[in-house]
Amino acid sequence: MDVRELLLHMRAQPSDRAVQRATGIHRQTVRRYRAWAAEQGLLNGLLLPLGELEQLVRQTLPEPPPPQNVSSVESYRAIVNQLHKEGVKTTAILARLQERGYQGSYSSVLRFVGGLVSAAPEIMVRVECEPGEEAQLDFGFAGLLIDPATCRLRRGWAFVMTLSWSRHQYVEFVFNQKLETWLLLHRHAFEFFTGVPARIVIDNLKAAVVKACFDNPLVQQAYRECAEHYGFLIAPCRPATPRHKGKVERGVGYVKGNFLAGRGPMTITQANQDVRDWCNTTAGLRIHGTTKERPLERFQQTERSRLKPLSASPYDLAVWKAVKVGHDGYVIFDNAYYSVPCRYASGTPLRVRGGAQSVTIYTLDHQLVTTHDRAQHPGERLTHPDHLPPEKVLGLMVSRDGCQAAAADIGPSTSQVVAHLLDDPAVDRLRTAGRLLRLRERFGDSQLEAACCRALQFAEPAYTTVKRILVDGCQAEGTPPLAPMLPPARTFARSASELLGHLFGGATWN
Repeated sequence: MDVRELLLHMRAQPSDRAVQRATGIHRQTVRRYRAWAAEQGLLNGLLLPLGELEQLVRQTLPEPPPPQNVSSVESYRAIVNQLHKEGVKTTAILARLQERGYQGSYSSVLRFVGGLVSAAPEIMVRVECEPGEEAQLDFGFAGLLIDPATCRLRRGWAFVMTLSWSRHQYVEFVFNQKLETWLLLHRHAFEFFTGVPARIVIDNLKAAVVKACFDNPLVQQAYRECAEHYGFLIAPCRPATPRHKGKVERGVGYVKGNFLAGRGPMTITQANQDVRDWCNTTAGLRIHGTTKERPLERFQQTERSRLKPLSASPYDLAVWKAVKVGHDGYVIFDNAYYSVPCRYASGTPLRVRGGAQSVTIYTLDHQLVTTHDRAQHPGERLTHPDHLPPEKVLGLMVSRDGCQAAAADIGPSTSQVVAHLLDDPAVDRLRTAGRLLRLRERFGDSQLEAACCRALQFAEPAYTTVKRILVDGCQAEGTPPLAPMLPPARTFARSASELLGHLFGGATWN
């Protein structure tokens, strides 16, 4: 509003409040112009032209002086500057000033320190790339989805991979952000695009990055293997800087605001079927706000041919885990037990690589320890016999079928003795049968067979009998028996007349 129009309002309205309501100019400013116009005689009579009025204002109405508000900290500016450059907190700056006689408040120091910081806005620069050069990944909360296994609602997450040049995207809903899920989602996205971008920009989530660092991030070993298998580079963002992957950030927001908006609860299976169609229709055929083209057409016409080809076989979804050897010589991975050689003491740290078909165990310096087939169910215990202490192997590996087969291999007498031991209805003599069969290692199969035959002749098919025959060398035919034959068993050694004859006048028994 110019000064001429303001003067007209002041002539029509004697109240400064009325002029304020009519013009929106602050009442104190209206009062200052009214006093100036009265001095110049401009409230009555003919008004001067606008140009002359503006010149008169510049000559006779000086600007009001700015408010004089000197901070109580001003006299300490030098020391506050120095402490602020050294990174000292405001509370500590206040304490140092109070030591020098400062009587002001913390708020005064806080305002003064705030004025030392430059308020120049940060300039953002958009980074574009070539077709096939980059993709960006992110997870976004997708609300509650129905789990088909339990028919219950669970928190779901939307995985979004956006190709940076075409803006074509792949979306899949999952119930977790575990490493196995993360790697499988990469495979599904690459199959959807029928190719692999040269670089993937990711956030610093734990499934991909162990330690976030802009200069030297520590990447999960399994994710590193996945990148090497498919041939892409991992490009983590600077920590706490999501704008470095702004294309996929906008993509996640678009999924929430378009695909998920207004939908009721649905199963995760149905959601994944619908969102794939949505990626190729609604999202793929829209006019993108930045490129001003359709993402699907840009992808099909240009970017698809610039992606790296998929490898012939998919990446074996391997999971790495740090473990320690238990006191029983096993490590635990995915709730199953895997043996390691007995030379690794209890508590020894190792690393496990769990693939889809096998589990491989390494030392911390990547030396191979052993390999197992992957367990089929939790709690399963997989053991290599050569991992056990040699003195315990035979005792642990013995079985009824194994004993019977080994005895039959030695001979019929040995087989009969072993069968007699195993047929005990009250006592488990499996270990005893195993010890008997191990006598073949010391004496040979033929000698053990002869000893068992000798024991059967004396109706003593026991382990101690067979071992004594072998030790004493009595297993050959014609060898004297181990002990003199005992007389037939009787109830008493003396007759009744000899024992009780003196009671009836007979002979007395000495």
